[in-house]
Amino acid sequence: METGRVLYRPIQYVERMEYYEPGGYHPVKIGDCFHNRYRVTHKLGHGTYSTIWLARDETSNTNVAVKVCRANSNPREIDILARLSNPQPSSGTGRAIIPSILDKFNVQGPNGTHICLVTIPARMSVSDAKKESWISLFQLEVARAIAAQLVIAVQYIHSQGFVHEFEPVNRLDGQKLPTGVPEYGVIPIWLGEASENISLPESRILLSDFGEAFSPAQEKKFESHTPLLIRPPEARFEPTKSLTFSSDIWSLACTIWDIVAQKTLFEGIMTDEDDMTCQQIGLLGPLPTAWQKKHGESIHQSRYLNRSLEDRFEKTVQQARIEARMPSLEPDEQDALLSMLRSMLCFQPEHRPSAQQVLESEWMVKWALPEYERIRNDQ
Repeated sequence: METGRVLYRPIQYVERMEYYEPGGYHPVKIGDCFHNRYRVTHKLGHGTYSTIWLARDETSNTNVAVKVCRANSNPREIDILARLSNPQPSSGTGRAIIPSILDKFNVQGPNGTHICLVTIPARMSVSDAKKESWISLFQLEVARAIAAQLVIAVQYIHSQGFVHEFEPVNRLDGQKLPTGVPEYGVIPIWLGEASENISLPESRILLSDFGEAFSPAQEKKFESHTPLLIRPPEARFEPTKSLTFSSDIWSLACTIWDIVAQKTLFEGIMTDEDDMTCQQIGLLGPLPTAWQKKHGESIHQSRYLNRSLEDRFEKTVQQARIEARMPSLEPDEQDALLSMLRSMLCFQPEHRPSAQQVLESEWMVKWALPEYERIRNDQ
């Protein structure tokens, strides 16, 4: 799909209308009925490869999420979710954190044939909950429980052999809308809660969106489409090496930080790769010798050199929580969490812990997993 063309006036929180083209998104309207069963009631969101809709199952009289994939999307996600829904006997608790496919079918539209997946609906994403908040923080026990579930889910996915990677629409040229473009953009409904108001029983998560997932044993993947802020550095410095399970560990560490902290580990909306590398060096130390030659001398002028991981933790976790009148981490928990994160953020992917080792780390065992067990015991 081309991304440089701008044909339609942008609508905040709505997918780009340019992607409604042959091979792209399927135009969906409120009130549409899929598969003679699923009546669309609102929109939940969109991703690179799909739009997601809240629908009423008129057979079971329940709410579901219908994911309508792009016509040219890879059916791999369906295969992976099917595999994850039928795990090996000794898979542990991670299976419960992966959404099951309740139904699947095809829809024919002006832009092609679209695979549709039906799952249970989620109320919100972790990032949406933080955006809705004025302090962008979760209660400490909630942050621990979410982090625990995330690690459990990634460990489960790895154990199965996978890496997880109404406003009017007006064309800017004034021409008539093509048949494959919806007449209006639907802003997603908000069903969630501000992060600080989420209670422990409400903190159960689902790990979804497997459009970029792959099996290293069956295929090699050299290009990472993970957002730059959480993209592992080997995607830049080792472009001829396939991504591995260790690539997930780096992104997992960045995500855990975002769950516990007020701000992301690395900053920048318009950040480029050079700036991101400078931030990584400033927080984590020098690059491996083999990588330094590929970076050049610009790091010596970096404004990030006077920072450290501990300094950023103090500012975005501890001070932020104190200012929000929330409990901060005690010194022993802080040390355990930073130790775990630093090991996961090792530049060399081969030196990072496995998801199972993260699960067995001191912070997970003493602080995160017990909070998750409280949720499970309350069921």
